[in-house]
Amino acid sequence: MNTGMTEEVQLVIITGMSGAGKTVAVHSFEDLGFFCVDNLPPALMPKFLELMKDSNNKMNKVALVMDLRGREFFDTLLRVVDELSESTWVTPQILFLDADDAALVRRYKETRRSHPLAPLGLPLEGITQERKLLDELKGRAQLIYNTSNMKPKELREKILVEFSANKQAIFTLNVMSFGFKHGIPIDADLVFDVRFLPNPHYIDHMRPKTGLEDEVANYVMKWNDTQKFLEKTIDLLTFMLPHYKREGKSQLVVAIGCTGGQHRSVALSEYLGKYYEKDYPVRVTHRDIQKRKELAR
Repeated sequence: MNTGMTEEVQLVIITGMSGAGKTVAVHSFEDLGFFCVDNLPPALMPKFLELMKDSNNKMNKVALVMDLRGREFFDTLLRVVDELSESTWVTPQILFLDADDAALVRRYKETRRSHPLAPLGLPLEGITQERKLLDELKGRAQLIYNTSNMKPKELREKILVEFSANKQAIFTLNVMSFGFKHGIPIDADLVFDVRFLPNPHYIDHMRPKTGLEDEVANYVMKWNDTQKFLEKTIDLLTFMLPHYKREGKSQLVVAIGCTGGQHRSVALSEYLGKYYEKDYPVRVTHRDIQKRKELAR
């Protein structure tokens, strides 16, 4: 077999009690850049590990959610973990999510779902059975989180801090320019309308240009209304961003819209991106900057 690996792979196996937060956990690992697989069948695990080994470092951070439903499953998983612990190309970790019986019963009642091990019985019956089946695996876990008194955002924050490369929760600011005539971005968290500002579109030699060019950007920025807008918007965002981060959001999408998404919104998005890049990872995109060229074809 061609190992293809030049650096050690990080493999996290997410398991534990049903209802303890595995869904929140896998979403958190996705935000950390892990390649995630939810409920991988145990029979496919050896083949999946081969794919990891042959991936030429394209899968060097992997998280697998393992839904333990039977004894055969445990035997397969434990055997694979034992084999991996002796390897030199991967570092396996088991993250076990637990919660008190009362908390699990309450969650099942709130969601009106039945326990997978007791689909026709009481949730506590399934919980009791599952806890016995998981006892050995829990003893093998490197990390055990009891989520009884955790809100989803608290579990998310705990995982982000524990597994991120710099041991800090990741929060990204995405600033997007767009044109209202092409529709409001469906993934925007905050939308600012800058169509009240003077429009370079009505100056003939600026019309074919965009807010990425200095002449257009300088024109947009020279107005008192633009400076006042930026002052108030920065004041608002500077107040809000730490609160969004504290609430457990991994990113915030701030959309700046003008008529066509060519001039004003582009210049202002660039400005805001540069302003905040000293404090946050920032990504600036211009959704509609090429629309005029596309429509002209």
